[in-house]
Amino acid sequence: MKRSTRWLIASILLGFTAAGREASAQSPSVTVETEYLGTLELSLDEPEWVGPRSVVNLPDGKIQGPKINGTVVAPSGNWLYPMPDGSFRFDVRFTIKTDDGQFILVEYNGVRVTTKDVMDRFNRGDVIASNEEYVVTAPRFTTASKKYDWLNKVQAVAKMVALQNTSIKYDVFIVR
Repeated sequence: MKRSTRWLIASILLGFTAAGREASAQSPSVTVETEYLGTLELSLDEPEWVGPRSVVNLPDGKIQGPKINGTVVAPSGNWLYPMPDGSFRFDVRFTIKTDDGQFILVEYNGVRVTTKDVMDRFNRGDVIASNEEYVVTAPRFTTASKKYDWLNKVQAVAKMVALQNTSIKYDVFIVR
């Protein structure tokens, strides 16, 4: 076979291979399932501003679900970072004391995307519903409790259900 013919055949085969990879990259190779963990409600103090960033104390809260129930205990906080496009990134940490006396550290990062109109309503104290803005987080858990050590082995996601300038409510799901 001539060199130019081999080059043409190789080019065609590589083109098909690349096209095949491109098509498969646009389709998922696995599925994601979720399991409801619980509903988390957190109280929010007034923010303390440090330049453009703020720190919000979370004075209390609770989680209620089929396998876990408890209250938020101090210390706790939400470090909020405004992004150049108007969205917000946050870093949250708090501890849950379960109804049976166990402690679970919760840490999550997340994103909040809102509009000026919704932000104005939020600042007035209105309740913002989940369909009005995008607030999603990725909680992870740490505990020494044997009863709840299964939480050490999961990744969760949470979606805001309702937000007010004094509180936030999430539904939390384990990702499977």
